[in-house]
Amino acid sequence: MNMSFISNLAVPLVLCLIFCFSLFHHTDILSAFSEGVINGLKIVVDMFPALMLLTLAIGMLKSSGGLELLSKILNPIAESIGLPVPLIPLTLLRPLSGSGALVVFQNILSNYGPDSFIGKIAAVMMGSTETTFYTIALYCSATGIKKSRYSAPASLCADLMGFFASVLAVKLFL
Repeated sequence: MNMSFISNLAVPLVLCLIFCFSLFHHTDILSAFSEGVINGLKIVVDMFPALMLLTLAIGMLKSSGGLELLSKILNPIAESIGLPVPLIPLTLLRPLSGSGALVVFQNILSNYGPDSFIGKIAAVMMGSTETTFYTIALYCSATGIKKSRYSAPASLCADLMGFFASVLAVKLFL
């Protein structure tokens, strides 16, 4: 069988299974769907303030020139650990914003090429690190966690190790 044929049938098959399951268990599908939508909207309303604050802070960092200033301050440190200087904005934005990091990543690939040393490190960084603050804001808001004291420092340490490991992996394997 053709894989595209199977993948095209996946969603209708799952919907049919849900319908059959609800018939077998005498469940009112419309009520269950409505209840799920209401719960989903409550989660969105709870998450919205944190996401709005994060988006506003990222916009202010970029438009104020803070990103460029931080990059200049971190240049000597980056050079001493072997991190190419053009990757500093990516390392600063990646924990904050996936879309902002994607723009920086695209600029790196446009300027240096995907097969360059810098392009390879940037690609590995994008795949091995997370948008830390977005993820923390999203999950803590969605689950109602109020005390997330250690999640940010632990996540930032993991991102930092991801940045170092990206440089090391490209030097060793690519």
